This record gives sequence, C-alpha cells and structure tokens, in this order.
Amino acid sequence: MDGTDDLTCDDFLGGRLRIWQPRKGYRAGVDPVLLGASIAAKPGQSVLELGCGVGVASLCLAARVPGVSVTGVEVQPHYADLARRNARENSAAFHVITADLRALPHEVRQQRFDHVIMNPPYFDRLAGTASDDGGRDIALGGGTPLTDWLDIGARRVGPKGYLTIIQRIARLPEVLSALEGRLGSIVVLPISGRERRAPELFLLRARQEGRAAFSLLSPLTMHAGERHTGDKDNYLPEINDILRNGAGLPIAP
Repeated sequence: MDGTDDLTCDDFLGGRLRIWQPRKGYRAGVDPVLLGASIAAKPGQSVLELGCGVGVASLCLAARVPGVSVTGVEVQPHYADLARRNARENSAAFHVITADLRALPHEVRQQRFDHVIMNPPYFDRLAGTASDDGGRDIALGGGTPLTDWLDIGARRVGPKGYLTIIQRIARLPEVLSALEGRLGSIVVLPISGRERRAPELFLLRARQEGRAAFSLLSPLTMHAGERHTGDKDNYLPEINDILRNGAGLPIAP
C-alpha cells in the first residue's frame, strides 16, 4: 500500500506481479488471470485487450510471453491510470488508452491485431439493478451491449488472428450468435467451480478465416472436491500452476 485509503496493492502470479486496484468497487480476481493464461501469443505478436480495467489479464500475458506487444483500452480514467501505473511498476510493455470501445482512437482503428481479448461485463444492465458504485456498475453491467463488444473485437482481429473472451455460461448462445459468419474455428472451454457442478463461466476462442468445426471441450474444474471444507485454497494443481506460477492454459480441441 502507498498510504492511500482507496487502493490496495495485491500479489498476482505468486507475487510476480504487484497490482494496484481500488479497495472498493470492482476488483480483479481469478477470471482475468485465466483469460491471460489462455492466450497462445508468441513473442513479437500484437494483442489488444478491450476493457482492460487495471490491466491484470494483459500483464499476466506479458509476464508469461516476453516480447509480446499489448495494447489495452479502458473507458474509466481511474482504472486506466492504475493500469498504466501497474504496467510501469511491473516493467511491462503494455500501452493503455483511455477510450470508449465504441469510439476507438485512430491509432487503434488503423491496426489489426494477432489477438483480441476481452472480459466484458457479465450482466446485462437493462436486466438488473445498477450498483451504487459507478466503477463496479460499469465493470459488471456496463453500458455497451455484449454484441457490440464482439463486433468491435472481430473488426480488430487480423488475418488468421484470434478473438478470446471469458464470460458467463448463460451468455454463450448470445456470443455464438454474434460471431456467426464473422469468425470460425470456435472452441469453447466451460469452467466449473467444483466437480459435479454446472459450469458458471466459459472461455471461447475464435479465429479469423477459421474453418475448423465447432469444438466444445470438457469443463475445466477449478477446485478439488464437491464442496469447500477449509479456510485454505484448494485449487486443482493445474489451476494453482496458472494462478501462482503464471502457467498457460491451452484451449485446443
């Protein structure tokens, strides 16, 4: 902590990254780490993250793949400023732009990227109650429809590039419908909190010019056992390796 009351500095990847984020409101957790781990980027490739928040997904990716060029777009100035601070203090090549994704600046619109990644708001603001915290409300509900996120993201994917999204399982049909005819070679990885529980989230990867058949993978289970039995984390070894050591999470049929 830096003495302020409204920020915390938290360890990610077992302390490899130190991330500043608001004490109250939306706080990054496991989901953006999984997103960053799932990106099969190579050194020298370009990545665009739409709605980067404080930068967790992009910074996790940059820590795992040295030499990757990452650009983040974030509409909330406070979160964008924290993302820049996090990039600077973690010595990461992460360029952050403060902008609404529906009005991307020319420097982004003129580019196509090898990877476009996103962790859009999980809930439809029109179908729920807004949070009292403005930052949390935008992060969890947002003012941009999910279909717009996907349309804008698909436009920025370069030839044979990839779009990757993490989202609530209930919105999978909406995502598939929005991508139909736009991107192909779709692979979906459901994510379940525990064994014998229905998936709550999914990771989806789609490819520009992809022609492979749709693939639904077996669910990724986060925790051992059917219920929580203690105060300590009980992540499965594969998940622990991602969260603590920065390992990758391949999405492949």
